Amino acid sequence: MLALAFFFGSGEAVFAQNATIEELIVTNSSTDLLLFLTVNNAFTKQMEEGIRNGIPVTFTFYVRLERKRRWLNQELVSQKVDHTLSYDTLKEEYSIVRSELPGQIFRTKSLAEAKKNMVQLNGLTVLPLKLLQPEAGYLLMVKARLAEKTLPLYLHYVIPFWSLWDFETEWYTVEFRY
Repeated sequence: MLALAFFFGSGEAVFAQNATIEELIVTNSSTDLLLFLTVNNAFTKQMEEGIRNGIPVTFTFYVRLERKRRWLNQELVSQKVDHTLSYDTLKEEYSIVRSELPGQIFRTKSLAEAKKNMVQLNGLTVLPLKLLQPEAGYLLMVKARLAEKTLPLYLHYVIPFWSLWDFETEWYTVEFRY
């Protein structure tokens, strides 16, 4: 059985945004390796205003799992997870689509609740435990970024704060033995 691995991030953000990954937890269910994390400081006031004006935002989480070896680590998982937040101005409702939960849409009237759901991974299945070797060492690495945005032609010139939305965290790493 895998012991819980806790990591409280202290990395610096690459861009002006001071987003960090906090409360990074790697654990397991009876069948799978699971990941929990939260991104802090992911939203600026300008982003919130843009969202309220109907501009969708996508956060992308990158997850890599490697088995440690003497010379070159073996990559077991390279996964990308997207969370997209949009606001319906007619219904006055926020919607979040998460790629790890296909077909499910989280809806709320509260921006605070929408933001909380955007920045968390809660029990993401990284890989089945049967694929891990007992007593082997592993590295789980995660990073979050505001995904590339695709605005209609020339609209990025009309929105002067658009570049302030860019952020990317450092890679955060948890080392564990199974």
